[in-house]
Amino acid sequence: MSKPLKTRTGGHVLADQLAIQGTDTVYCVPGESYIDVIDGLYNHANSIKMVNTRHEGGASNMAEAYGKLTGRPGICMVTRGPGATNAAIGLHTAYQDSTPMIMFIGQVARDMVDREAFQEMDYRKVFGEMAKWVAQIDDASRIPEYISRAYHTALSGRPGPVVLALPEDMLRDEVSVADISRAAIAPSLAPSTDAMTDLASRLAASEKPLMIVGGATWTQAAVNDIQDFAEAHHIPVCASLRSQDCFDNRHPNYAGDVGIGLNPKLAKRIQESDLLLVVGPRLGEMTTQGYSLIGLPEPLQDMVHVHPGVEELGRVFLPDLAINARMPEFAKAVKALAPADAESARAEWVKSASADYQERLRPTEVPGEVNMAEIVAHLNNILPEDAIVTAGAGNYTVWVHRYFQHKCYRTQLAPTSGAMGYSVPAAISAKITEPHRTVVSFNGDGCFMMLGQELATAMQFNAPVIFIIVNNGMLGTIRMHQERGYPTRVYATDLFNPDFAALARAYGAFGATVTKTSEFADIYEQAVASGKPAVIEIVVDPEALTPQQSLSEARAQGEADHPH
Repeated sequence: MSKPLKTRTGGHVLADQLAIQGTDTVYCVPGESYIDVIDGLYNHANSIKMVNTRHEGGASNMAEAYGKLTGRPGICMVTRGPGATNAAIGLHTAYQDSTPMIMFIGQVARDMVDREAFQEMDYRKVFGEMAKWVAQIDDASRIPEYISRAYHTALSGRPGPVVLALPEDMLRDEVSVADISRAAIAPSLAPSTDAMTDLASRLAASEKPLMIVGGATWTQAAVNDIQDFAEAHHIPVCASLRSQDCFDNRHPNYAGDVGIGLNPKLAKRIQESDLLLVVGPRLGEMTTQGYSLIGLPEPLQDMVHVHPGVEELGRVFLPDLAINARMPEFAKAVKALAPADAESARAEWVKSASADYQERLRPTEVPGEVNMAEIVAHLNNILPEDAIVTAGAGNYTVWVHRYFQHKCYRTQLAPTSGAMGYSVPAAISAKITEPHRTVVSFNGDGCFMMLGQELATAMQFNAPVIFIIVNNGMLGTIRMHQERGYPTRVYATDLFNPDFAALARAYGAFGATVTKTSEFADIYEQAVASGKPAVIEIVVDPEALTPQQSLSEARAQGEADHPH
């Protein structure tokens, strides 16, 4: 005889489904529109941590970072109207970064719909282009069905975000409904035998193959398998934008990253390759250097594109071989292919690619008393191999991506969407999720001020992240473009900043300022020893624009290209 169903409110049903799905953290800004869900989560306080942030952008970015770090959907809860629109930035990042995430939005009561009630919005219209699926749960008895579908949708194919609106009166309805029986898992997606046979023949005929790795659905096992494959077949490997942790950067086959500040030698090597293996990335604008690096729509070389989302294959570039597969399944299959001759002529191709990358790691000379290349290189040498490094957007990230070597998977959290403000909340999320790991957050002065108030969340939840703020007193990326494209017409890019170290201390965190490269090592050790969230403000010369070009040189370039 079946057990009688318990009568619960919709909010409690939803909370119970999250527990069944294995949810361990919810990032939120509480709101009265979904207060019954919060009450339901009170029953699961021992297993589900509620992290209440200071801004919905903080909550959504933390949820996105959780999804990126764990491979499980990050959960964000916000109230209607302003709460939902504030959270849009993290949702957009999840979409462009192929990150599993579910955002729950409190909604107006069902009997108030279409009256422009207080903070009312139609979220299907608002987020239709930012999510894989947007829906509203109008019947509390269907909550288990919707939650199961949301998890499956977020995890399947090309992972991504889902949005569910929750009318507040629906959450108070009392229903008797069965829970979903088990948690969603990502469906297996392996390459076909025919596809692997085709790939093997293309590999055998290639003299200069090159592989670009990145995108979603990777695991450490998949990274290990793809490294073994690359080594056995003498293939140089580079990483797509902000996917550098998909391959050990110290490996002799690693050739660098294909993103912002691309090594010209690597760009040339990609164009000279006769077989391009694209394993995971979408091949977006940044990785393809504005769709100019690879022939569009038909690449000049033979191209094999592997991606978990079938809709991405052939979307922009026409591949010679399209393989719809998840990374673990593909990496395992490709590792099993018979290796190339150990004396293969490709060995020199790999060796020269590695040499170009190693040369790129040498710090350049820059104006001022702080050289960010040397600071990043120092951290590269002392941080544990599993340390997590986060970054947002801005010129400061060029130093991070160029001089820090990622040793294992999920040590890089950075938005391929290019969203400013990501680094602080992402780092806090990472430290809460993986408290035993070192987390270092890189920020520009403009980037930090976007969501820097989440330092209060770090203090509240005891997340001792090391926050590094690279302060040059301007929005460096935009200033660079102004100098290059609109010389002598610099406007609206100067910044007036607080004393960041003093601001940190006001929060109760550690705070210190670095004005010389030689000061950094000791101050970093003091920050770690404090055991608290710590802000290290690094004051850099505005002239130190990039590792390759000073501000004055950018201006001179602009004046030469755009004479009066």
